[in-house]
Amino acid sequence: MINKIVLAMGVLRLLSGSIEIFAALLMLRLNQVDKALVVNSSLALVGPLILISTTTIGLVGISDKLSMGKFVWVLAGVTCLMVGILKK
Repeated sequence: MINKIVLAMGVLRLLSGSIEIFAALLMLRLNQVDKALVVNSSLALVGPLILISTTTIGLVGISDKLSMGKFVWVLAGVTCLMVGILKK
């Protein structure tokens, strides 16, 4: 039996991949650089949201196994990732 948390994380990643493929097909269909850039820019919102959601679900799944100190380190790491991704 598949763990519910692992299933949720996998489904989110499949959804993310499907959105990426759809966006690529849309860019090809639009066949204009400016419109493709808009589609690509909108993906910049989806990626971090999926990252945060998947990480949150995973952390909830292992929260009983993590000490508070380790939990703080994981949150600090995710924060650094988000700053690196979103900072322009």
